[in-house]
Amino acid sequence: MFETISATALIAVCAAAVWFDLRERRIPNALTLGALAIAIVLRAPAGLEAVVDGLLGSGIAFGLALVFFLLGGLGGGDVKLLAAVGAFLGPDRLWPALFITAMVGGAMAVVTILRHGAVRQTALNLYTIVTTLRPRSFTGWKGPEHGSAVTLDTPGVLTVPYGVAIAAGAIAGWFLWG
Repeated sequence: MFETISATALIAVCAAAVWFDLRERRIPNALTLGALAIAIVLRAPAGLEAVVDGLLGSGIAFGLALVFFLLGGLGGGDVKLLAAVGAFLGPDRLWPALFITAMVGGAMAVVTILRHGAVRQTALNLYTIVTTLRPRSFTGWKGPEHGSAVTLDTPGVLTVPYGVAIAAGAIAGWFLWG
């Protein structure tokens, strides 16, 4: 029963996140934080170990996503959605879900770059990031001597609705590695 209700809730959360991300390019806090709470509550009848698994999955997803948020490459709604998804999946299903998320997100980025004819600019941005990244610093390439880094806040920057990739990874993680 837990599996069916949790799967239904996860699908509903993912569908809503995709809808908001495609329509508004944001994922509301009420959805992500509500989903996190629902995931933990749904785990409660299975016992403390299940709740701890949900919290661990959430913490791992949040920690990894936070790095990309601090680099300016992931939005806050995406970070919170990943934390909620991690609570549903737990650590065992999370790792394959993150892999699928990265693959889908990467494919979406390549399509967006090609569609907008931004291959040269993207290559230059990546070159700048790689050649100026300093050891022991997540944001070393953003130093003032290199000008402003390209982030999600940069006017005209190409973005992808990463909630779509997160949803694809979450659903694959649930059903393929369950």
